Amino acid sequence: MHHHFLIHKPYGYLSQFIYQLKRKKKLLGELYDFPENTMAIGRLDEDSEGLLLLTTDGMMSEIVRSKKVEKEYYAQVDGIITEEAVEQLRNGVEIGLHGKKYKTQKCKAFKLESVPNIGERGKKIRDERHGPTSWVSITLTEGKFRQVRKMTSAVGFPTLRLVRVRVGNIHLNDLKAGEVLEVSGFDV
Repeated sequence: MHHHFLIHKPYGYLSQFIYQLKRKKKLLGELYDFPENTMAIGRLDEDSEGLLLLTTDGMMSEIVRSKKVEKEYYAQVDGIITEEAVEQLRNGVEIGLHGKKYKTQKCKAFKLESVPNIGERGKKIRDERHGPTSWVSITLTEGKFRQVRKMTSAVGFPTLRLVRVRVGNIHLNDLKAGEVLEVSGFDV
């Protein structure tokens, strides 16, 4: 019998259970008593937040990580993002990946007209004295290292906060940061 979990990964946590380097890091196992062999499906960077799926089923992990499953992110960016920048995101932008140039695949992207209801981040980002910010939704089917951050930066609007809000048909909804929900399976 496999176990499946939805978690709202908080800012400052690694998407893993074991960390063997010298610095002390916050790990997922500190949030819940997960069964042995639980693994994160995909990753969110330490400074990213949002929906993370965990499972004890390796086959389920393969299905969710496939390029058929959309992952949607809300990015708070530095400045008021323009329609031109959003269009560039949609059409794919050139980013650095492992020391080489990589053009991202076409994706869905649009400016959010209001601040999304995703709760406050544990660590303050900055205040209005440093200029305005805006939010953009980016939906990908690929997941390269720090891709969303690199994409928004490439179009002139660096990411200040990044929250994954959807994986396939599974939404973050009202899960609070650090909250874990055991589910019967994933309908992605």
